[in-house]
Amino acid sequence: MGIQMSIPKKGTRKILVDGETFIWLIRRQATNCQVDYPDGHIHVAVAHASEPGSVLGVITDKLHSQGFILTPIQTVTPKDVAKWIKQAIQLGWIPKKSGRTFQVCVISNSMIKACGAD
Repeated sequence: MGIQMSIPKKGTRKILVDGETFIWLIRRQATNCQVDYPDGHIHVAVAHASEPGSVLGVITDKLHSQGFILTPIQTVTPKDVAKWIKQAIQLGWIPKKSGRTFQVCVISNSMIKACGAD
């Protein structure tokens, strides 16, 4: 079940996707799970910049840099975020419609709705 939330404006980056401006954020400090386990992935939050509604929560396939890493670090780029926004919209995310967080997982180049996501 998703939780309704918003993104704090401080620390966000703007991105233009198909003529719409979005803000996105990666949590600066890793969570305990991201630090303590070798599979602690980066989480990205995305929202429409001018008409905030539902937040997109992306669990990426990229490992968090502060975690227990055995492989080279892969960064999240604006190109990744733009691709994920487009994929989430295709899966049914409506950025301007208020509601619960639309939670998705990225696996390689594919995206799936997270378990329990509406």
